[in-house]
Amino acid sequence: MGTTPPTSDPFTKKSAKKNKGKRTSGNSSHSILSQEFCVLPSFKDTPVGERNDLFLKKLQQCCIVFDFTLPNPDNKGIEQKRATLNELLDYVSNNNGVIFEQIYPESIKLLQANAVRCLPPTLDEDKEDFDNDEEEPNYEPSWPHLQLVYEYFLRILECPDFQPSVCKKYCDQKFVLQIMNLFNSEDPRERDLLKTMLYRIYAKFLGLRAFIRKNINFIFLRYIFENEPFNGVAEFLEILGSIINGFAVPLKQEHKHFLLKVLIPLHKPRQMTLYHAQLAYCIVQFVEKDSTLTEPIILGILKYWPKTNSPKEVMLLGEIEEILDIIEPSQFSKVIKPLFKMLARSVSSPQFQVAERALYYWNNEYIMSLIEEHNQEILPIMFPALYKISKEHWNQTIVALVYNVLKTFMEMNSQLFDDLTLSYKAERQKERRKEVQRLEAWSKISKRASDQSPYVTTIIEKQGNG
Repeated sequence: MGTTPPTSDPFTKKSAKKNKGKRTSGNSSHSILSQEFCVLPSFKDTPVGERNDLFLKKLQQCCIVFDFTLPNPDNKGIEQKRATLNELLDYVSNNNGVIFEQIYPESIKLLQANAVRCLPPTLDEDKEDFDNDEEEPNYEPSWPHLQLVYEYFLRILECPDFQPSVCKKYCDQKFVLQIMNLFNSEDPRERDLLKTMLYRIYAKFLGLRAFIRKNINFIFLRYIFENEPFNGVAEFLEILGSIINGFAVPLKQEHKHFLLKVLIPLHKPRQMTLYHAQLAYCIVQFVEKDSTLTEPIILGILKYWPKTNSPKEVMLLGEIEEILDIIEPSQFSKVIKPLFKMLARSVSSPQFQVAERALYYWNNEYIMSLIEEHNQEILPIMFPALYKISKEHWNQTIVALVYNVLKTFMEMNSQLFDDLTLSYKAERQKERRKEVQRLEAWSKISKRASDQSPYVTTIIEKQGNG
């Protein structure tokens, strides 16, 4: 996948602190703000031959946009438009043969007028004053109308009479990019409907598929490497999960490039917890499609392993276990050393949830069979950390789990276990002797300096105790 930016900026360039009050959004050039909303006849009261014209008039009329944030909104007009949108939705849902060519451009204009707008700046979640628990989504005030507009357009896309070959003249790249920009909306209800809509467009219009993937790629790169906040990462990943599931094998080089250069680096941002479930699903899909990608995937995840973010570490441990559940034995042997070095660090973590999650690997039967097959490589890596934890960890639950793991290793290879025990004890004794020698050396230096100034003696004593 290329990273050439689209002609228009996918989302706002600067992040800003949320305003606690209501924020208004700009309107599309297709919207009409000044006209009065007039009630048109219903479809059932109109002769069949005149319904097509009425359909177009109702679509054009619903391009009138009401400002829900005004102190005294036009409640009568708002209710009339809502009823008209409901009527359009019912008309398309319950009748066959009602879609003709002119409906496509008018439906797109309807969506542009009501949905395409300038979104408020997004809060940068990397800022120190950001508290995800206290911040609530900024729900779109015009949702009573916006929801019906989205549902109507979705019904058009899903209608049996829908003709992609005719609609593609109007559903172009500019329109798709406008839809993708809206994924930065803070309203999760809007993003959920947009997700379904974009996937339907992807499925119906073959000529737009590469363009959609390229722009998702570009948005992700901005999000990862330029720290641009973006609200729709989870929804884009959910769409990609379905797309990846349909990839033919062998995978194209373009798709492998996207995995290694975009999906793997998505493990880097601190706010990965907001979209990790969808990201892990995409990663596992790639492993199932091509087992040879297992090694670069695991090494890529280990590259972004957190050092001070315990919740993120717990999530990544879960993702690695999902990969190991389907790993080929031949691929497992390639990642033993880096993987179990990481597990040894996680098991040694003073944060008990991290240590507990890492130790749960030994409850997985398939992983245990792989460990048993390669115990001569794995046991020397894990043993020092496990033995030390069994003597020193503050949490008794962790100590009990470690004893179970040590018992399992001892049953796998008792001779190697005994050798490692003796070697570990000998190494510890050697370290203690070195410590004693170091303290004795500092003591001699301190005595030699005793005839000098008390200040120098104090400095030497501090260094010896350090």
